[in-house]
Amino acid sequence: MSTATQSTTVDPIAQQPLAERPVYATGMLLDAQDFLDEQTYHRGRLARALAFVAGGGTLAGLRVGHAPAVTEEEADDDTPARPEEVRVEAGLAVDRLGRLIELPRAACLRVARWFDAERARNGGDGLVQAAYTTPERFLSARAVAEAAMPGAVPVPTRAVVADVFLRFVACPRGLTPAFAAGPFDALNAVSVSRLRDAYELHLVARPGLDDDFSGLPAPAGATTLPDETEAEGEAREAAMGNPDADLDERRAALQDAVLHGYTRREDGTLAPGPEHPTGVDPSAVFVARVLIPVDAGDATVRSGSAVLVDNFGRRFLPGAGVLARWNGL
Repeated sequence: MSTATQSTTVDPIAQQPLAERPVYATGMLLDAQDFLDEQTYHRGRLARALAFVAGGGTLAGLRVGHAPAVTEEEADDDTPARPEEVRVEAGLAVDRLGRLIELPRAACLRVARWFDAERARNGGDGLVQAAYTTPERFLSARAVAEAAMPGAVPVPTRAVVADVFLRFVACPRGLTPAFAAGPFDALNAVSVSRLRDAYELHLVARPGLDDDFSGLPAPAGATTLPDETEAEGEAREAAMGNPDADLDERRAALQDAVLHGYTRREDGTLAPGPEHPTGVDPSAVFVARVLIPVDAGDATVRSGSAVLVDNFGRRFLPGAGVLARWNGL
């Protein structure tokens, strides 16, 4: 399975364009840009709604797992030979700009190839910086609990922490005859006739984590209020997610999350979240955290332990029907 798409094209939604739609009149001359602007308006309004109604996260599927390598000697009719993989199952997500990202089938990242490439880059310095002892500090509570169960993959003593990201890309599909663009007079010019909403998967090493910074996505509605102390902010955020907290406090926290929840930079760019290290597209969706066990004395050498995958640090976006059932309706 492949993790890379075809060559991509720039998506105007990435700049969070203002709500400006074309207006037509009889006899008006139109060109391709007018139709692109109309698409951008409708796509932008839908994306803006999804970004604020749902936010970035997983709608369905996209479970990540580790598949160990199968050698030619071990292969049989039911299990063909394959390299070691981190596999992402089919599913649907919303990115932080509100665009839908769909994996119609499972995709994978080849662990050994990724690890070897990281080791070759800058002498493996990225692996060294992303290697931690007691890495359970950076896992979700459910992942830690499941790792302690009999027969489960245990939390390694030392591991490289890497995160799986899912990113929206638009891929040109198909060509059709068109007038040549630019200073050309060719009679056989062609242009892209379709764009497919596609995806890229990335596995990214995570240096810079510590006891005060896990690098996981912030909870939905997390915000900072003006003139609020750190202790007040922590208490408000705790009340927001605690069903046993005082009802008035929870209501106030919810109202504050809405009143201070609008974000848009003047230049239209998207501010990265805590889950986005330098160089990662800030619109990309965090999908899972992966712990790759390494030698206690050398982070560029893998140990024999199995890779552990944490699926539960992501943001979940359950559908209305699922939420209704969960609430007993």
